[in-house]
Amino acid sequence: MHLQPTMFLFGINDFMLPCLNKRLFGVECPGCGMQRSIQLLFQGEFVAAFKMYPAIYPLTFFFLFLLANNFFKSKYSETIVIILGITSVATILINYIFKLLR
Repeated sequence: MHLQPTMFLFGINDFMLPCLNKRLFGVECPGCGMQRSIQLLFQGEFVAAFKMYPAIYPLTFFFLFLLANNFFKSKYSETIVIILGITSVATILINYIFKLLR
């Protein structure tokens, strides 16, 4: 019997966590859509990922910079981290407010 390698692989959908806030209160949280956006990003659907969760790109740049900063230090690292952090939080909050108003 020959087993195909895809039989042992799981899709990312098998590991997505449900939003507890949405289940308990019926209202999306500021992070709703992030998992699906990451999935779309890995599939190469860059516009769809942005539409699903606009903060995906600021957060991606933020975490990539934090990772790179561990290996390559810059004299402006602290300023860049603050700017990327503020941009990420602002994008998350603006997106959340738009979701609530719809």
